[in-house]
Amino acid sequence: MRAESDDARALVTRLVGDQADDWDRAGRIPAEVVKELAVAGLLAAQIPPEYGGQGFSSAVNGEFTAHVGTHCSSLRSLLTSHGMAAWTVQRMGSAEQRATWLPRLAGGSLCAVAFSEPGAGSDLSAMTTTIRPDGDGVVVDGGKTWITAAAYADLVLVFGRHGDGAAAVLVPADAPGVRIRPVPEPMGCRAAGHCEVALDGVRVDAANLLGGAGLPVDFLVTPALSFGRLSVAWGCVGILRACLTAATRHARGRRQFGRPIAEHQLVARHLAELVVAEQAAARYCEHASRLWDEGSPELVNATVLAKHLAAGGAAAGAATAVQVLGSAGARDGSVVARAYRDAKLMQIIEGSDEICQLLLAKHAEAVWS
Repeated sequence: MRAESDDARALVTRLVGDQADDWDRAGRIPAEVVKELAVAGLLAAQIPPEYGGQGFSSAVNGEFTAHVGTHCSSLRSLLTSHGMAAWTVQRMGSAEQRATWLPRLAGGSLCAVAFSEPGAGSDLSAMTTTIRPDGDGVVVDGGKTWITAAAYADLVLVFGRHGDGAAAVLVPADAPGVRIRPVPEPMGCRAAGHCEVALDGVRVDAANLLGGAGLPVDFLVTPALSFGRLSVAWGCVGILRACLTAATRHARGRRQFGRPIAEHQLVARHLAELVVAEQAAARYCEHASRLWDEGSPELVNATVLAKHLAAGGAAAGAATAVQVLGSAGARDGSVVARAYRDAKLMQIIEGSDEICQLLLAKHAEAVWS
């Protein structure tokens, strides 16, 4: 698997090159780049080989995700969304659904995940989108907002109300009644394809409705959110590595008062803080991925902690990197300026800092009281 992982990283390095800033300003990743990675099975590399996937462990996929995040957080966002969809199908789908959908998700079809609504962000129990049976199909009505990767998607995995509980259904992006509109001028991950998705009487086959329909919303969304949180955390490791590289190179090359600014103690402190943030995030992501691969019952809390720690570290680290670069970093097109905007978004998506803190506090009450 090491060789496959090395090949995957090399492909990302070649495809992204020095184009991430251009994509960020344009708000779009070239279709051919997305397609090549999708066909290679690298947008959801944890899909098992029996379904045509790469079969990466969480640890291997995590390091790959960090590598993508180092180059382009918008592209990493596609991995997170598509990976969440694939994991949800793997966990909630029947044997027939897994055999039908996972090869598609491993072989070129891209899927976005639709949780959030204008009135249901952190509180997904407030979703108003409905998924109701209708003969041999289901009908979906509602509206979703800030749906990552929807601009590129062939499918949208929609979560909504189903009777007294909730459900998840796979909806073709081109189905009648689906309207996808880009979110204008997002602050971060500008090329990640954030969209609003309107669903007006969208009818799909009952076979597209995943298992667990009618269960409480927390039971249905937690597996997807756990995958998303760990993916975001690994992506933040990548952001920190990009910032650390940019800041150290600048600090060694920039001279003030007759010597490189890296030799000035206060600048050296900034570099040290970046090293600590990268190491702390990477080590805890490794721990969380190990729990994932072991199937540990501690996994859910570990993914919350990894996401909270890494996102906070990335936001602070990006701000530190901008400080080190000074005017050279305080402009659009700078790696650290892009990291600064992207990292802040990581403190909001897949569970805001405040939600993560509440979840960690509940865990503390259960374990330490």
